[in-house]
Amino acid sequence: MPIPHQFAGTLSAPIIAAPMFLVSGPDLVVETCRAGMVGTFPALNQRTNQGYEDWLVEIQDRLAGFGHKPPPFGVNLVVHKSNSRLQADIATTIKHKVPLIITSLGAAREVVEAVHSYGGLVFHDIINMKHARKAAEAGVDGLIAVAAGAGGHAGLMSPFAMVSEIRQFFDKTIILSGVMSHGREVAAARVMGADFAYLGTRFIATKESLAAEGFKEMITESTAADIVYTPAISGVSGNFLRPSIVAAGRDPDNLTVDANSALHLEGEAKVWKDIWSAGQGVGGIADIPTTAELCARLTAEYREALAKAAAELNAPHVPTA
Repeated sequence: MPIPHQFAGTLSAPIIAAPMFLVSGPDLVVETCRAGMVGTFPALNQRTNQGYEDWLVEIQDRLAGFGHKPPPFGVNLVVHKSNSRLQADIATTIKHKVPLIITSLGAAREVVEAVHSYGGLVFHDIINMKHARKAAEAGVDGLIAVAAGAGGHAGLMSPFAMVSEIRQFFDKTIILSGVMSHGREVAAARVMGADFAYLGTRFIATKESLAAEGFKEMITESTAADIVYTPAISGVSGNFLRPSIVAAGRDPDNLTVDANSALHLEGEAKVWKDIWSAGQGVGGIADIPTTAELCARLTAEYREALAKAAAELNAPHVPTA
């Protein structure tokens, strides 16, 4: 399967730690890359373009001082008219030759060409086939299939359906997102045809995550039944933790979309800051390890799952009566 050559010899497992708003920062990115996985962060996690550049310099300096070549790191750029910083952030991205760009809310050919001009890669996240085809036409190097149950602004399609349909018209890299917290689930994603697994919620509950401690603890205490899929929080359909909705003074069973939904909530609760997003995989998360510990565990689980599947495939077949 087409894992880009830029990752050759650097991966312990084909995992990308998704860029999460207000959660992913330099420590999470660096520790993920050092462990042989792909660390990423949203440019907008820094309030200014200068802050974004400062983070890029810090990450590149820290990774350059590491003993062996780590995987490329990535940055999420929101390609939408509401992002007033986009042009400045693109210029900074080109200046520092960020190896991987993850675009969302718009696949623009000019952004793809700008990143390709210095040899970078562009992966684009999609929730349906209409968006997948548009991104493919824009020349992206990879499609991130955000399947049902994923954290953040997730879609409703089955991961099986998404990977199968995308592969019919896209021969580049497919990254699967949604409900993966264990290495065996990463192995399953690979077997079904994805090239990378895209994990978000599992990396929120790590020591290096920028998430509030209460957010991390809530993830370890929640199950899939605690995930509410609604457009009423941010104005776009997404998955959110029921206890955080309650804590913000709203009724998760009686949510309505109104003019405030996309901007702010009543009282002091703010979208994403106080109402927390997570995927249905929370039920498989029970601790808050360091990123290095988590990556080592995921790698071991992934390899064990593949080895077990291979052993069963190669075992002598005994016909049943």
